[in-house]
Amino acid sequence: MTFDFDEPLDRHGQWSLKWDRYAGRDVIPMWVADMDFRCPAAITDVLRGRVDHGVFGYVEPGPELVEAIAARIASSYGWQTRPDWYVWLPGLVSGLNVVCRAVGDVGDEVLTGIPIYPPFLSAPVHAARTCIRVPLLNDRDHWRFEPATLRQCVTARSRLLLLCNPHNPVGRVWSRPELEGLAQVALEEDLVVCSDEIHCGLVLDPDKQHVPLAAVAPEIADRTITLMAASKTFNLPALGCAFAIVPNPELRARMRKVMAGLVHRPLGIGLWATLAAYRDGEPWRRALVDYLRGNRDLVAARVDAMPQLSMTPVEATYLAWIDCRRLGVGNPAKFFEDAGVGLYDGADFGTPGWVRLNFGTRRALLAEALDRMQRALET
Repeated sequence: MTFDFDEPLDRHGQWSLKWDRYAGRDVIPMWVADMDFRCPAAITDVLRGRVDHGVFGYVEPGPELVEAIAARIASSYGWQTRPDWYVWLPGLVSGLNVVCRAVGDVGDEVLTGIPIYPPFLSAPVHAARTCIRVPLLNDRDHWRFEPATLRQCVTARSRLLLLCNPHNPVGRVWSRPELEGLAQVALEEDLVVCSDEIHCGLVLDPDKQHVPLAAVAPEIADRTITLMAASKTFNLPALGCAFAIVPNPELRARMRKVMAGLVHRPLGIGLWATLAAYRDGEPWRRALVDYLRGNRDLVAARVDAMPQLSMTPVEATYLAWIDCRRLGVGNPAKFFEDAGVGLYDGADFGTPGWVRLNFGTRRALLAEALDRMQRALET
C-alpha cells in the first residue's frame, strides 16, 4: 500500500487552530502538534458510514473497541490490559487535569520534568496543587530524567509525578532501565505516576522500543495512570477521544468521582475513529513513521548547518526541540515568526531560549520553512 504524504492540503479557513493563527500573514505554521496529513482511509470510510447512517445519538465504547486497543498494546509493547482498567476521556489534557484533582489534596505537590508540554505545568495549578519543576539533564546532546534529581525535589507534600513517555518536546524514548529508575523513586517516595504515552506510536528510531511505564513491574503498575489516544499517531485531535488505563481500582474510582457531572464521555465520532485506527491503521502508521523519519533527518541536517542553533536527536514524535540561546535574542519564537515561520516558544515549556518545531508536514513545505530560518540567520 502507498500513501501520499506529499499531497498539498489547503487548511486555510477551516477553523484550524494551527493555520488560522496566522490568517492573512505569510507565516508557515509549525507550532501546535497536529500534522498536515489526511488520516487513513480506513478512518474516513468509517466516519463516512456513520454520517450516511445519519443518527448521532449518545454512544458508549463497544467491547470491540477495547479489544482492538488491548490487542494492539499487547502485540506492540507486550503489556496485557483488562477491559475494566479503561477510563474514557474527551482528551489527554482533560486526563491530566482529572488526575491532578484525583490524587492528593489541595496544596499538595505535583512533580514534572522540564522542559515539558505546557498543560503539565498548568494542570496542577488548576487543581490548586503546587507544581514542582524538575529539570531534565542535557548531557552530551542526550536528555535524561535523572532519578537522583527527582528524589531531591520530593518533599512530604509530594503526591504525584507527571511523566511524558515518549517525551514532548525533547523527543526521547525512555529506555526500560531509565523507567525502572524513575519507578524505584515513585515506589520509595509513595508517588502516583501519571504517564502520558500519547506519542507511543511515533517512535522513529528502528532500534528504539516504547516501554509503557506500567509494564515495567506490577508494583509500579498499581500506582500508574497511563494516558493514551489515537489522536497524535493518526492525526485525530479534533475528534475528542482519549483513555486512561488504570489497573488500581481505587485510582479509577477517584478519577470517576472527579469526572462525575463535569467531564463528558468521548465523542461518538472519536470512538469510531479510534476503533478504525487501532484495527485497520497499522500500514498507514508504518508509512507515516518512515516519512517522518525523513523529515526528522532533514531538520537535523539543516539545523546542524546553522551555527546559532542546535538540537538533540529526535527518537520519537514529529517535534524538534531547538536550542536558540546562541542566537542572542530575547524571544527566538518572535524572531522566526517575523521571518515567516511560526514556532512554539520554549518559555511555555518552562525553558526560555528554545523553540519547538513541528515537522509533521509535507517535505517541500518543511524545506521552505527551514530556508526561511536560514535566511533570517544570515541577514
